[in-house]
Formats: sequence, structure tokens, C-alpha cells
Amino acid sequence: MEFLPIKRALMSATDKSGLADFAAFLAGNGVELVSTGGTRRMLEGAGLKVTPVSRVTGFPEILGGRVKTLHPHIHGGVLADKDNPEHVATLRELGIAPFDLICVNLYDFATAAAKGLDLKQAVEEIDIGGPCMLRAAAKNYHSILVLPSPAYYGRAMEEMRGNSMRVGLEFRREMSVLTFAATAAYDRMIADYLAAAAR
Repeated sequence: MEFLPIKRALMSATDKSGLADFAAFLAGNGVELVSTGGTRRMLEGAGLKVTPVSRVTGFPEILGGRVKTLHPHIHGGVLADKDNPEHVATLRELGIAPFDLICVNLYDFATAAAKGLDLKQAVEEIDIGGPCMLRAAAKNYHSILVLPSPAYYGRAMEEMRGNSMRVGLEFRREMSVLTFAATAAYDRMIADYLAAAAR
């Protein structure tokens, strides 16, 4: 798919800079917003209509927030190849709505680790659902746009404004590369921290 229409977005961000304005731009152009806990509350506080992830999954957040987005109704909607008739038929059969945009950034593990937390507390700051969504969307860039940082909201809006709320394949591929670089750096940081803690 050369140009991807943006109709449904999933947002879950630790760094919320610029997110309300970006979400308002999307909502103002008819995009459905889906979001998790703190991000959803912030967007609703900005006057935006947001669908809770728990309504999409039919399941509440559990284990103190460790499990929110790890669900087929989320990952099926992220990983479906929209040009594959079998994938499209499966979504229809199971009642899964596809996503077109994933806007996610990760728990700030570096700051948490720098606070000198004990190992068990620090481990709680390791993001699981976020990297899963980022990597899934980056893998499936042919059918979805992934934005791993507020740094790219402006470019995404320019892309959508210039293409009638669609984004081109080259931009999606570029964001995929940046996303895999971000998740790799995140995992490297955690690996280095855990290795140092074992010494």
C-alpha cells in the first residue's frame, strides 16, 4: 500500500509533550483515538473523546498495569497486513478493528535507574507492552504508521495534511527504522543495567 489512510490511532505515551495537540489534530480530522490509563486521562482532560483500551479488549488492566495492551484485539489490529485478504477476513471474522497509527513511547527506565531504586523496584519500570506494540507496528510498516517519539508528530501532521490524511510508504519505512533503533537502544540500556546490578 503506497498511501495509508489514517482512521484509527492507538496512543500510549510516557513523554506526553505535544501529544494533546497531535491528538486534537487527528480527532479534528475524524480519526478515532484509543488509549491507555494515564494517556487517556490526559487526552480526555484536553477535551478529546477517547476509547479506553479496556473497551477494545473487553478486559481490564491487570497486575498493577503490567498487562494492558497484550491482547489479540490490540496486536491483531496492529499486525494485520491490510493488503492480505486472509488477514482482512480474519479481522472481520473475529471482530477486530485495524489500527492505522501507533503513537507510543516507553517508560523512562533511565531516570528510574538513576534514582538508585533497588533492583526489584527498578524492574517495575521496564516497559513490556510498549516495545511489543512498537516492534509489531514497525514490522508491519506496510500497513501502519508508528511514531516512537514526540519528535516526529510535526512531520506526521505535515505528511497527513499534504496527502488528505494519508501517509506515504517511504515515511512509514523511515519511522520503522527509527522505531527499531529506539527499542534496540532501550533493551541495551536495560541489559547493561541488569548486568551491572549483578556485579
